[in-house]
Amino acid sequence: MVEKIKNVVVFVRDIPKARLFYREWLGLEPGGETEYMMEFLPGQGTTLGVSLAMHEAAQKLVGRHTGVSFSVKGLEELCQSLTEKGVRFTEPLERTPWGKMAVVADPDGNEFALVEM
Repeated sequence: MVEKIKNVVVFVRDIPKARLFYREWLGLEPGGETEYMMEFLPGQGTTLGVSLAMHEAAQKLVGRHTGVSFSVKGLEELCQSLTEKGVRFTEPLERTPWGKMAVVADPDGNEFALVEM
C-alpha cells in the first residue's frame, strides 16, 4: 500500500546551472548529491530531486511546467532578486484572492509556481 510521496524529480540538462538556480537563487535546502542528481528539502516529507536527463524519455521531460508549487515567505523580495539575476518569469508576480503567485523557469525551462499565502 502506498503511504506517501517520497520525492518529485525534475529533469535538467545542466547540473551546475541547476545547482546555482535551486540552491543559491531559490535557497532550497540541499540534501544528497551526486554528479547526476541533487536532492533538496530533506526532512520536509516530500523531497525535490533534480536529475540529469540522460535518457531519451527524460530528455522529453525537460523544459515544461512541472506542476510543482513552492511555498515562499517574502515572495516579492525573492522575485526581485531573481529578476536581478536574469531569471525568466513565465507568469509575473500577481495578487490573487488566496495570496500572491509567480511562475518562474529554471535554466532549462522547467516551470514552478512560487506562492505566498
